[in-house]
Amino acid sequence: MYKLVILIEYDEGQKQLDDFWSQFLYHAEQMPGLLKETTSRVDRILYGEHHYSLVHELYFNTVETLQAAMSSPAGQAAGEVLQKITGGKMTLLLTDHREQSLANIRKSKIKGAADDR
Repeated sequence: MYKLVILIEYDEGQKQLDDFWSQFLYHAEQMPGLLKETTSRVDRILYGEHHYSLVHELYFNTVETLQAAMSSPAGQAAGEVLQKITGGKMTLLLTDHREQSLANIRKSKIKGAADDR
């Protein structure tokens, strides 16, 4: 699975974000191939130089699907709204997303510990 991770930098005048976020979501949710999305508002920064206020993730099956979605009319419209909201104060990442359940992780650790004996 691939995802587009959008990191939006903190800005004292964040009224733009609140005013236009629903407009961004409207366009982003029209992107072809979108499987799911998540939004996380940053509560506090524990370490690091970058100060982000919001993390948004858009999930797709393949990197090709993700790139096609970004190039689509809905993807282009979402990008324009995002630029308007942030004034370019953001970071975009394409990530190869891998996920396992905690139960599966624990099983492999138990098996690995038994193999070490």
